[in-house]
Amino acid sequence: MIKQIYVVEDDQDIRQIIEIILEDEGYKVRLFPDISSFHAAKADTIPDLYLLDVMLPDGNGLDLCKEIRTSQQTKDIPIIVMSAHAREEAIFKQCNPNDFISKPFDLNDILFKIKKQIMLH
Repeated sequence: MIKQIYVVEDDQDIRQIIEIILEDEGYKVRLFPDISSFHAAKADTIPDLYLLDVMLPDGNGLDLCKEIRTSQQTKDIPIIVMSAHAREEAIFKQCNPNDFISKPFDLNDILFKIKKQIMLH
C-alpha cells in the first residue's frame, strides 16, 4: 500500500523539492502552503506522516503539531517538524514531534528520517 505524506511548507521551492524526492521514493504526497489550506483539505484522508514547517504565513507549525497530537484520529501519526530558526529542544518541549529536521536539510537525511518513522508506525 502506498504511504501518504502531508507536507505543510510555505516555501514553494522547498515544497517542490520534497515532493520530487518523496514521489521518486514511491510516496503519495499532498502539499499545503499554509495552515488554512491544510485545514480545508485534511478531513478527507489521514496520512501516514506529517512533515511540518514551523514558520508559516498564517500561523505556527508547532501549534498545528499540537492540534494533530490532540486529535483522537491523528494522535499516533508520526510528525516531523522542520525549521531553520527554532531550536530542536524547544520544538520537542512544545509539541512532541517524532523527529526534527534543521533547514537547510540534506535530502538523504530527510528521506532517512521519513522512512524510519513510517517503518516504526
